[in-house]
Amino acid sequence: MRNYLIFIQSILLGLFLAFGAHAQTIKNPGILVHAADDEATTLDPAQVEAGEGGETVILQVYDRLLEFGPSGPELIPGLATTVPTLDNGMISADGMTYTFKIREGAVFHDGTDLTAEDVKFSWDRIVEMDLPEGQAGVISDIVAETSVIDDYTFQVTLAERSASFLNSTVVSMAASIVSKDAVMANGGVVEGEPNEYMAQNAVGSGPYKLKAWNRGENILLDINENYWGEKAKLAARIEIGAEPDVRVLGLRAGNYDTIETDPSFVADIEGADGVTLHTGGLLLEPIHVGFNLNIPEGSLPKEDTIPTDFFHDPRIRQAFNYAFDYEAFLYGPLAGFGEFNPHYLPIGIFGHDANAPVYGAQDKAKAEALFREAGYWDKGFSVSVITEESNLFADAALVLKDSIEGLSPKFRINVLAVAEAVFDEAHAQNPVEYAMWVKNADPFADPHPYMSAYQHPDGEWGEVHGFANGYRNPEKIAELIDGASTELDVVKRAAMYSELQTLLFDDPMWLITAQEGVTMAYRSWVKGFEMNPLWPRPSLRFSYLDK
Repeated sequence: MRNYLIFIQSILLGLFLAFGAHAQTIKNPGILVHAADDEATTLDPAQVEAGEGGETVILQVYDRLLEFGPSGPELIPGLATTVPTLDNGMISADGMTYTFKIREGAVFHDGTDLTAEDVKFSWDRIVEMDLPEGQAGVISDIVAETSVIDDYTFQVTLAERSASFLNSTVVSMAASIVSKDAVMANGGVVEGEPNEYMAQNAVGSGPYKLKAWNRGENILLDINENYWGEKAKLAARIEIGAEPDVRVLGLRAGNYDTIETDPSFVADIEGADGVTLHTGGLLLEPIHVGFNLNIPEGSLPKEDTIPTDFFHDPRIRQAFNYAFDYEAFLYGPLAGFGEFNPHYLPIGIFGHDANAPVYGAQDKAKAEALFREAGYWDKGFSVSVITEESNLFADAALVLKDSIEGLSPKFRINVLAVAEAVFDEAHAQNPVEYAMWVKNADPFADPHPYMSAYQHPDGEWGEVHGFANGYRNPEKIAELIDGASTELDVVKRAAMYSELQTLLFDDPMWLITAQEGVTMAYRSWVKGFEMNPLWPRPSLRFSYLDK
């Protein structure tokens, strides 16, 4: 009998080791803990800046009419029950009117019903507030009128045809649907003024509800038990502002389930016990060096010797592109996770032409020839580049320094790696008081926002950086960008973007260091992991995850 009991005990022990021990090692059961790299500044869709940490929370607590699913960029229904198309009649034949049937039974976190009136109110509200830090333009630049047809039918009339309306406006975090009752009960809508209540609270209809925002510490999200769709499986806690080393150590110890990751983390994470490193695909946020063609007189750092019109000469901008050591950046800081992509249409976005000319490989001879033609090879120059400290952007700036200074002892690049808040302040200036800066693009699902914001002579950065001062043919570039934005024939539209990529190769306003590869580290006990670069950072929908 004793031997029999020992036999049974050994079997039970084996089962425990095989199935139970792993479960016991899971820390923080019932809650997903994510370590972020910075803190939100607002939770209000009408105030949040593109790419800012608040978008991560807005993605979880608010809904939009349409969403990107895990395998995007294909659109899936959100609060709208159907994705409008010409074939289903929800886009008018002239492409000017879009109709959205609103999901019945969706309720806000305050218990009030969500109707088409809330949708119209949400879209009209962001336009009326028109906050400088917000994204009102994603709606106001394209929408002429919003209408409530009935309680569950919302209609939009565009100012002009738009090939990017669904993929850029409708899915924007700025187009998230807020509770009209909650807003009107807490400050209402005032032109040009933030709503303090909505900035600190969230009254959406998403799979998560905001439980608490403990400034400088964490954001707590509860499961929305009344969610209209599939409910979240875990509550969530977003730990705020942990340094890279702290995030890595916390993940390895099991204190964090997921962490904000980039390729520079790989060496410290790869092969760690109980950690999975997700890789594959590319982020849609090219890391770029900006050339400023609108430098105010007397604003440059005292070390800079360049004239304010230094980058007006396309030969100078080309020389920088030829001089950059792309392989050093890709196989150094990016650890091989990425691709060469010298265009502002990322690989994976409609319109990207794989056959367009590329820089992609360092060519010192061409760079020298161009600097000679431009008259700077013999006299040299010194120029500063500002960037955030201790991240991939700073690494890109250092590669730029090595690349340019490696051409000639008369060339000097001064890397000003500063705290994020200092960089953000400098980056937000108009005009910018530095000749160059390094950051990444905001991710989009359609080519037009990239072209409009980063290449159009009258676009967001075209105006700030004075692109019209340097483009050989600014009218042609503007014509192609504007034409492609309204062209619904995909073949003709793709041809326009192909032509643009050739023109912008010869006349670059940016140095695209690389298109960063997707990397995300998480504990191996996390189930249902899904990542989509079209979701706001960290590109995770927490509601898909379980332990």
